[in-house]
Amino acid sequence: ELERLIDSYVRAAHLAYKVGYQFVDVKACHGYLLHEFLSARTRPGRFGGDLDGRSRVLRTVIERIRQEFPELAVMVRLSVFDTLPFVMGDEHGIPMSWTGDYPYGFGVDVRDPSQLDLSEPIELIRRLHAWGVVAVNISCGSPYYNPHAQRPAIFPPSDGYRPPEDPLVGVARQIHAAKICKEAVPEMPMVGTGYTYLQDYMPHVAQAAVREGWIDMVGMGRIVLSYPELPRDTLLRGEMQRKLVCRTFSDCTTAPRNGIISGCFPLDGYYKSLKEADELRRIKAAQES
Repeated sequence: ELERLIDSYVRAAHLAYKVGYQFVDVKACHGYLLHEFLSARTRPGRFGGDLDGRSRVLRTVIERIRQEFPELAVMVRLSVFDTLPFVMGDEHGIPMSWTGDYPYGFGVDVRDPSQLDLSEPIELIRRLHAWGVVAVNISCGSPYYNPHAQRPAIFPPSDGYRPPEDPLVGVARQIHAAKICKEAVPEMPMVGTGYTYLQDYMPHVAQAAVREGWIDMVGMGRIVLSYPELPRDTLLRGEMQRKLVCRTFSDCTTAPRNGIISGCFPLDGYYKSLKEADELRRIKAAQES
C-alpha cells in the first residue's frame, strides 16, 4: 500500500507539471503522512526505526519526482520539531500526560519532549539538499494537536484550547529553530514560518530575520487570506493597511472544520457577505455556549 501511495504523490506531481507549475511542495509537516513517518521509531520494517528508515518514504517520493520530471523543482515543507499533544484544560491547553521516554516526536528530546532536539531535523535537511531539494520551508508541529506552537494565535478555533503561553513565545520558538537550522545547513535555501501573529510588526521582524541571515525568505500563511496585497504595500509603498491585517481570530480554521469554505470572515467583505458567514456565527455561538 505504501508503494501505491508513493505512486499517488508522483501522479500529483505529474498533474502539476502538465498544467505548467515550476515546482511542487512535498509536505513532511503538520501531522500528515510523511511527517508521521519521521517519528516512526517503533515501526518495524523498512519504513521505521532509524532516520534512514523513517525518511525512506519521503526520499523515495522526492527521487521519483525528480527522476520522472527533471524540470520540476521540488521543495519540502518540514516540521522540524514537535511537542506532546495538547488537550483542553480548565483555563488553557495542557500537554497530555506522559511518563518515561517519548518515542514519537520528531525534533524533540525523547527523554524530555518539552525540549527541542534539532539534530535529526538538521541531518534530514542536509540529506534533502543532497537529494536535490531546492528549498525547505521550516515549520513545526501540527494544527491538530499543538496549534499554539504551530500557528500562534490569541483566539483559538471554536473547538480548540486557549493558548498556554503568550503567542509571541511560539513565534520566537519557530524563528529560533529556523535560525539554528539555517546556521547548520547554510547551503539550503530556507523559508521561515509563524510570523502572522506579529501582525503590524511582521514586515519589520521579517526584514530583520532576512538581513541577519537567520532565514532566506519569510512565508506568509493566514495573513494572506485577509491581506494578499501585504507584500506589495510594504515592499513598494512602505506602508500597511492596518484594517486588513490578520488578528488571528481563527475563523479561517473554524470554518473548514465545520464543512465551510475557508477565508477571512471577520475582515474580508466578500466572505462577510456569504450565507456561510451566518452559518459560521451560529456554529461558533453553539460551540462557545
